[in-house]
Amino acid sequence: MTSNILENRTSFGLALAASIFVGAVALAGTPAAAGDCPADQTTTVDVQKHPSMPAGVTDNVIATIDLSSKGGTWKGQMFRMRKLVVQPGGIVPWHEHNLRPANILVLSGSITEYRSTCKVGIRHRAGDVTTEFGDLAHWWKNTGKKPAVLISSDILPPAMADDQVM
Repeated sequence: MTSNILENRTSFGLALAASIFVGAVALAGTPAAAGDCPADQTTTVDVQKHPSMPAGVTDNVIATIDLSSKGGTWKGQMFRMRKLVVQPGGIVPWHEHNLRPANILVLSGSITEYRSTCKVGIRHRAGDVTTEFGDLAHWWKNTGKKPAVLISSDILPPAMADDQVM
C-alpha cells in the first residue's frame, strides 16, 4: 500500500514538473505583449518621419512636486503629472527621453506610438502603460475615431521649461 502511494505521488510530481516545463516553453515562444515593439521589428536606426509640432492635443498639468528639497542632483527637478487628450488625427510631436523619464497610462481610447527603436507603429489601448526612459525618442498619433486620454507622470529636469515639453 505504501509503495502505491509513493508511486502515485512520484507520478503526480513528474506530471506536474512536465506541465510546468511545457508551460514555460510555451510562454517563452509568446510574441511581444500588447504595446511593445514586435521582436522582428526592433531597430537601432531611426526610420520614422518626425512631426515637430503638436496638433489636436491638449496638455494640462494636474500636479507638480518640486524635488529641490531632496538636495543634490534633485535641485530644480519637478515631478509632474499631466492629462493629455489627443483628438482623432491628433499628434504629440517628436521628443526625447534621455533627460526626462516618464510613465504613460492610456485611460481611454487608443493611440499609436512611433519609436526611434521600432520600424512599425506600436498601438496602445486603454489600460496600457508604457515607460519612457533612456535612449528613446518618439512621437504619438491618434489613428482612432475617439479621443485618446493619457496620464503622463514625468521628472522634468531644470534645463526644460514646463511649457517646452510635450
